[in-house]
Amino acid sequence: MADFAEIWSYLEHGPLLWLSATLIAYLIGDAISRASGRRPFANPVLIAMVLLAGMLWATQTPYATYFEGAQFVHFMLGPATIALAVPLYHNLGRLRQSALPLIAALVAGSVVAMVSAVGIGWALGLNSETLVSLVPKSATSPVALGVSETIGGSPTLTAVLVILTGIIGAMAAMPLLNLLRVRDVRARGFAMGVVAGGIGTARAFQVNETAGAFAGIGMGLNAILTAVLAPTVAGWMF
Repeated sequence: MADFAEIWSYLEHGPLLWLSATLIAYLIGDAISRASGRRPFANPVLIAMVLLAGMLWATQTPYATYFEGAQFVHFMLGPATIALAVPLYHNLGRLRQSALPLIAALVAGSVVAMVSAVGIGWALGLNSETLVSLVPKSATSPVALGVSETIGGSPTLTAVLVILTGIIGAMAAMPLLNLLRVRDVRARGFAMGVVAGGIGTARAFQVNETAGAFAGIGMGLNAILTAVLAPTVAGWMF
């Protein structure tokens, strides 16, 4: 046991362990999701989070130690966000045909996401820093973190809120859209991207390629609009 403790103490401070653990946890989550037939509740990101959290708790590993090893995944968020230009470019023709409805849906979705989250938090008695951190929670992570820091929120808390929003959106959005009888895959995908960010976009791609493309467009446009509107919303509400 003493030898194992020494080996673990050496490994836990190396980047390869936690990077590998993150990738393996996601692969397990994705395998479970595929085995379930891509059911919304079997979200691979949620499963990976539970596995990693359990591992960190069992080994008493601080989050800072984990993040130091897995930060390469965090670094890739930037290039992944820039890559959203690809589906935008490939669907320019469709975007022109539906420009006005998409703009209306984008503005409505973005503003409601910000105002409703802060309103619910205020009703529950959350402090001002937490409320400000809620404002950009529907934007993709790289943008949300920068916006949160700019408007006086906590980027760390915002990161958690972005992930939770994405997971809940990925699990609940499709059943809700079915209930509302929204059949157009473009509308379904765009809504997923606006409200649930990257995790919602990944879920949309699992359902339909066109839905995934429009989810990517929605996520990218919502990130831009949130960056523009969030300081105004935060200033107006606080």
